[in-house]
Amino acid sequence: MKIKSIIMTIVVSSALTSVVCGCQNAQQENPLLLESTLPYGAPDFSKIQTSDYLPAFESAIQQTRDNIAKIVDNTDSATFENTILAYEDSGRLLDRVSRVFFALTEADKTPELGEIEKKVMPMLTELENEISFNMPLFERIRQVYDRDHDKLQGEDKKLLEETYKEFVRKGALLPDNKKERMKAINLRVTDLQQKWGDMMLDATNNAVVWVDSKEKLAGLSDADIEQCKKDAESRGGKAPYAIVIVNTTQQPLLASLENRELRRLVYETSIHRTDGTGKFNTYDIVSEIAKLRAEQAELMGYPNYAAYSLEKTMAKTPENVYAFLKSLIAQYKSVADAETKAIEDFARKTEGPDFQLEPYDRFYYSAKMKSQMLNVNDDEIKSYFNVDSVLINGVFYAANRAYGLTFKERTDIPTYHPDMKVFEVFDKDNKPKALFYCDYFRRPTKRGGAWMDGFAKQSHRYNQLPIIFNVCNNAKAPEGKPSLLTWDEVTTLFHEFGHALHGILSDCNYNSLSGTSVARDFVEMPSQFNESFASIPEVFDHYALHCETGQPMPAELKERMLKSINFQSAYALGENLAATCLDMAWHMLSSDKVPLADKAAAFEIEALQQVGLLNKQIPPRYRTSYFNHVWGGGYAAGYYSYLWTEVLAVNIADVFAKRGALDPATGSDFCQKVLSRGNTGDLMQMFTDFTGMAQPDASALLKARGLAH
Repeated sequence: MKIKSIIMTIVVSSALTSVVCGCQNAQQENPLLLESTLPYGAPDFSKIQTSDYLPAFESAIQQTRDNIAKIVDNTDSATFENTILAYEDSGRLLDRVSRVFFALTEADKTPELGEIEKKVMPMLTELENEISFNMPLFERIRQVYDRDHDKLQGEDKKLLEETYKEFVRKGALLPDNKKERMKAINLRVTDLQQKWGDMMLDATNNAVVWVDSKEKLAGLSDADIEQCKKDAESRGGKAPYAIVIVNTTQQPLLASLENRELRRLVYETSIHRTDGTGKFNTYDIVSEIAKLRAEQAELMGYPNYAAYSLEKTMAKTPENVYAFLKSLIAQYKSVADAETKAIEDFARKTEGPDFQLEPYDRFYYSAKMKSQMLNVNDDEIKSYFNVDSVLINGVFYAANRAYGLTFKERTDIPTYHPDMKVFEVFDKDNKPKALFYCDYFRRPTKRGGAWMDGFAKQSHRYNQLPIIFNVCNNAKAPEGKPSLLTWDEVTTLFHEFGHALHGILSDCNYNSLSGTSVARDFVEMPSQFNESFASIPEVFDHYALHCETGQPMPAELKERMLKSINFQSAYALGENLAATCLDMAWHMLSSDKVPLADKAAAFEIEALQQVGLLNKQIPPRYRTSYFNHVWGGGYAAGYYSYLWTEVLAVNIADVFAKRGALDPATGSDFCQKVLSRGNTGDLMQMFTDFTGMAQPDASALLKARGLAH
């Protein structure tokens, strides 16, 4: 998943009552600068034009500056109300504009939006620098912190702590010369991440494998072949069919393609999408970002960026992360080696005793092995996973049973793309709770992956109910045919909706503490836990309906299918561990040790070798050159959080199972103690309050994945 922080930390929600800088005419004409009249204050995409964004940003940025100036110029003594709350309120308009704009640059990025983004990002970074290093502002915040920290309670105290510590972490206590360098680093990293985002979208769209005949696609389903034809047409029609590369290293179609040479070409295209000699080589960007992050940490007095970044997480230190990872690696390796040998031995039964299994063969023979051993066929299973049924009868049904939520589709609320759907969410008392948008189908203007974010976060202070969206990259069937999902795609829908629930069920006073505003190694817990509902029998039976007959999956097929979930699961753990260790390796470096671009590939090999994860058969889920979470997103030195939070999620799922997986009382308890609380308290204490466990049980992860007993 990928939750996107709209503009890192500077967009702190604000309640502003006037538009400044002489922009009243712009306000009257620009829908982004006006309070929406739609339900929940939803963005009115029927009125918003591309040309509205840049002037809206200019007005909102100036408004934020003026509100900061009012705080600084206040001659009264600094108080929680006139300083901390005023700061919390200082950029609400900018938050609103940013959330709409960046939703589109992620999910429907036209060239025009890309050009605006190039202008906007430096403006936002300059504003962030101005605020972060505004010493009169910080002095007022520090006065309140020193005087009132021990007096305040609850969310007020937490807001004060987070505000003060964020200024300190950004360098407010640095000497002037180091502040100037930090400002320069911030601007440069913003520029590099902008270039990264543009390059990744272009590279992914360029990394297409053209196929000149249907015969070469043997093994694919009719629906997959139709999608390849559609993808070819949407990308210029250089050949009748095109295989589009998705964001991960392994490609789903490799499990079905019979043509070995085509499998090799697809795999090679995937792993080399951004490391060749052409215009899409990202190593220059990677090397410079890594070096700048290391320098940023050193300016702050830390040995490396990982130490700096992890201080504000549950893990706290790189040593704790590595101890966690090494315990998993030690138990994983022997299982992974046995799994690889079993697949190669299986392949040799048909291909001969000299057959050498290659990484592009693994999914193909593993699928055949699964089909033979468990009699499970992926295409047969997909027939029962219509995206609409999975959403309505699965994702929503589970949320209704566990949390009492109900969903009503709203066709009267405009969206930014025709593929989107909007649902109004009601609580168990039938009171309006949130709006939920879903955008599930891939297109050339959408970046890879799946994520959750929102057009507005929940806040009692602003009387704002949440407006949440999920985005995925599933294949869309031709008109009139059902869009079918793989099991992985089914769990992705449940995963992203777990993030959505974290936003929907939020019950906090302050925007900056609400919903998913928690540490990286906690934020993935609700989403990974929500995946567990996908395989609960009552939920599964409710959504796994045949796309043509509407009949539930037969009990015998369901049993075989559910048994197959953890079939050869070492691969999934291994690719995650490898990517995690790459992330950590890059961010454990001091600035003088970061390799130059031409040495980046060699550094990747060395880093994996050092932790025992250099495995041709199980490459990283993301190689360095296309690791968007780390270089383009907010997961630098934080990708470990997927595994860390999976432990939390498994522990929580065990509690649900013991109490009754769909027991409303258990769901209510989880909502009250965890999902509703955002970042208003200690995160480990929230976990303990619900589970009764003082510490998470990491051994449960391997058991849940079928790798231990």
